[in-house]
Amino acid sequence: MNSFDCYGAIFLYKMKRFLLLLTMKPSILVGGQAVIEGVMMRVPGAYATAVRDPEGKIHIQKKEFESITERSNIWNKPILRGMASLFESMKMGMATLQYSVDIAMPEEDEQSKIAEFFSTAFAIGLAVTLFMIAPMWITTKLMNIEKEALWFNLASGSFRIAFFVVYLLAISLLKDVKRLFQYHGAEHRVIYNFESGKDVTIENAQSFPTQHPRCGTSFLFIVLLSAILVFAVVDTFVIYILGTISLPLRLLFHLPMIPFVSGIGYELIKLSAKSNSIFFSILKKPGLWLQNITTKHPEDDMVEVSITALQEAFGDKYEEMLGKEYTAEAIG
Repeated sequence: MNSFDCYGAIFLYKMKRFLLLLTMKPSILVGGQAVIEGVMMRVPGAYATAVRDPEGKIHIQKKEFESITERSNIWNKPILRGMASLFESMKMGMATLQYSVDIAMPEEDEQSKIAEFFSTAFAIGLAVTLFMIAPMWITTKLMNIEKEALWFNLASGSFRIAFFVVYLLAISLLKDVKRLFQYHGAEHRVIYNFESGKDVTIENAQSFPTQHPRCGTSFLFIVLLSAILVFAVVDTFVIYILGTISLPLRLLFHLPMIPFVSGIGYELIKLSAKSNSIFFSILKKPGLWLQNITTKHPEDDMVEVSITALQEAFGDKYEEMLGKEYTAEAIG
């Protein structure tokens, strides 16, 4: 190849890159969470929670926020960023949920808040029992595969997923939870509306689906799948080193691995949001199906609350962010 051909090839390559960049959608981190009678929206640099009180007034709380994954050269690495994001999301979620309770249920007294603390502790204990102890205990009692790491975790993982689905179906029957799931649907529709580049309005938002591939429900399902493989590897090493394994030993080694499993799930859902491959299309299907349970058709006033949260989160930048099609980076 002579020098002219070489420069010509470089020129064509750069032109292709330039045209590709012109057609690529900008990416942005927009996520959210349904709370009691409201929605929290998270955007780069801030998050805002909008809650409607019993009189119909919308209250707003906005806080500046910069993730440790943006400030640290360690916590921005794959897996670790998922672990950090999970911790931050849980901390943020608990705080915004408490804010929504204070606004939507102002009549609660101090005793009610103490009772809420114990109910939270009970919920954590129930989750560990239902999704960790019970599946492994049932597998141990019903099947003689305790030392077969892969088969044991496939069985206990299947029980865990079954319990998760039944749990979601059961709580979806509760009136208050149904409203929470409606606000969840409102959050998704407004994010879809924003990412589409169309004007963010109640009418436009209501035209979008309530199922979103980056939803926390989809994330949890992928975490449950990831746990099967990770726990199987852990059990294999434990059996190899100790020569035996039991339910207490499994709990001892599995519980500390939950953040790591969540980190893997975070990476998988990020990849699934950007890929249209058959593998990721299949991986997304169960989570989208589960959102038929965890998201419901929202009322217009719920969508209004969600839009308000998005507007307040962006603040002065809101107008300049509109009118563009976006690809997404975060779990919403």
